[in-house]
Amino acid sequence: MNQELQERQRAAGAITEEIAPGVTAAVSFNNDGDAFKAAQSGVALYDRTPWGRLELTGGDRLRFVHNQSTNEFNQRQPGDLCETVFVNNTARTLDLATAYITDEAVILLVSPSRRDTLFQLLDRYIFPADNVELRDRTSETACFSLIGDSSPQLLQKLGLSQEIPPGQHRLLSLDHLPDSPQIRIGASNGLNLPGYTLLCDADQAASIWNALHENGATPLGEKVWQQLRIQQGRPAPDAELTLDYNPLEAGLWDYISFDKGCYIGQETIARLNTYQGVKQQLWGLRLSEFVDPGTPIQVEDTKVGTLTSIVATEDGYLGLGYIRTKAGGAGLSVQVGSSEATVIDVPFLSRGYLTTVEK
Repeated sequence: MNQELQERQRAAGAITEEIAPGVTAAVSFNNDGDAFKAAQSGVALYDRTPWGRLELTGGDRLRFVHNQSTNEFNQRQPGDLCETVFVNNTARTLDLATAYITDEAVILLVSPSRRDTLFQLLDRYIFPADNVELRDRTSETACFSLIGDSSPQLLQKLGLSQEIPPGQHRLLSLDHLPDSPQIRIGASNGLNLPGYTLLCDADQAASIWNALHENGATPLGEKVWQQLRIQQGRPAPDAELTLDYNPLEAGLWDYISFDKGCYIGQETIARLNTYQGVKQQLWGLRLSEFVDPGTPIQVEDTKVGTLTSIVATEDGYLGLGYIRTKAGGAGLSVQVGSSEATVIDVPFLSRGYLTTVEK
């Protein structure tokens, strides 16, 4: 992690721990309640520098990413951004990534625990005839997300007032700082909440983080990020995104193109969609008490699914879990170990067809 950035964050109360093998991050700033509230009705600052940033250049870069992931890329233009899913050849999920299309590259923002996996996957499929070069630029760059309704006002304070439409990013200069560093700002923060994501060079990271903090952004650690992503329903690697599940089950329909040609895992995904073969779906859960992830979800002593994530909030426990499609969806009462629970819908997830309840 950038040493100067780490020192600035420690001065703000950061507690740093390992969140993935070889990856450290600020898990808390001793302000979890305030940070959570800021993300809902103010502006919170989440350091995504520990996430991976993989860069693809060369004339075939769009075609290459198009063939390696679930979303459509051949028609993308510089300034576009989108989410896309990487799967294996049997359509099991590896990661949900954000792609930034620039004049010269495709930049992939990937989960901390999937950086090496995806680099190796992409590198394996670059053949000599492909005009594609792959670089891991994680150590050379930094990344921050602003979360909350007041995010636009914060950017305006810093002179970054250009409107950025959803699904777009812009390269802007932060003239309030020495040397006017350039920041790539995307109208997305990885959640279904207002905000932005900022990409910059590593040597500017500490000063940019400090400027955001000093102008009103409340630092937010990994603990609160987990609360937000579970509340929103964003699936995460090693929890909801594993080799046990495919992206249709994970509720990632919005990031899958069913019209484009062949890509890794395409035949399986197309067949599941055509024949409505999604046998389980990811849902939110409101629980009465804490139970461990991996605990079976039951209806009348019959297992209908598995809890994958759980977090404590001021309003009780929230979780995510896969539930058999035929068992039902939002509003269903279930038992999760010793906890009673209600199935709830969550904003981040999408579904290709309605869930039905069969008794």
